[in-house]
Amino acid sequence: MINLEALIPVTVFMSVYIFSQAFLSRNQTAKVDIRGRLGQVISSNEIVDTREKELRRPLIERLILPLLSKITGIIGKALPTGMLKTLEPKVLQAGNPGRLSAKEILGIKALLATGIPALLYSLNVNGIGGMARLVLILAAAFIIGWKIPDLYLSSIITKKRKELEKTFPDILDLLTVSVEAGLGFDGAMAKVVEKDSGIVAFEFKRILQEIKMGKSRREALRDFAARSAVEDINSFVNAMVQSDQLGLSIAKTLRNQSEQMRRKRRQRVEEAAMKAPVKMLIPLVLFIFPCIFIILLGPALIQLIEQLGF
Repeated sequence: MINLEALIPVTVFMSVYIFSQAFLSRNQTAKVDIRGRLGQVISSNEIVDTREKELRRPLIERLILPLLSKITGIIGKALPTGMLKTLEPKVLQAGNPGRLSAKEILGIKALLATGIPALLYSLNVNGIGGMARLVLILAAAFIIGWKIPDLYLSSIITKKRKELEKTFPDILDLLTVSVEAGLGFDGAMAKVVEKDSGIVAFEFKRILQEIKMGKSRREALRDFAARSAVEDINSFVNAMVQSDQLGLSIAKTLRNQSEQMRRKRRQRVEEAAMKAPVKMLIPLVLFIFPCIFIILLGPALIQLIEQLGF
């Protein structure tokens, strides 16, 4: 015969156990199979290809540049903040060359300003000749090392400004035609990005990305004007922001801006043509006129010397 009194504790224990397990499994968060999910999204071959692609990168990009970035970051923190604020607009206008921030470029300036004199001193410890001459050479090396990044940034900014001044009127024509065809301003910028691959298209692509990330169109356009530092683009941005605030027709504003910029570009070309004769005087006087004088007056001068008996 089955003892019912012995089954009661077993039944109670099993009931409590089953109830507790059901309660815990209901409230427990689901465990995510990370490897399984990654296997569904990324295959093992792609992981290997990514690793091989990373290893194919030059040693400078994988090791030297990160190390240099850390060193220059430490040096940049030790320098005054006023230098950093002065350098930030130049770095922004140059487009962050090498993906370096203003603090890192300031560190590079300090590194070059101290490294070049130290290198010269170590190479010519006993061969420079005199303390005054040594100090003069080291001071010149310090100034050159400090100014090299500034000259590099200035060359990039100048090249960028010239390209923007040259290509922006043509891009503005494409923007105007796209808007007059029925596209919105953002759609017209996307059409420019699709049809062109120059620096203006790159800036428009950046503007669209900033708008997608939540920045307003006015702020994105003003940041574009700050990065370019070109008078034509500043006037264009001010006109677009004003037309957006007042509810004016964007197509008419673009048409007026396009005509104005083409007129300015024609005036700049005419101004450069007027300056050309003045600039040609220097090589004429230094190189061409002496040769002409030698050819024309040389034989007469030789005859004069022979007749006078010198």
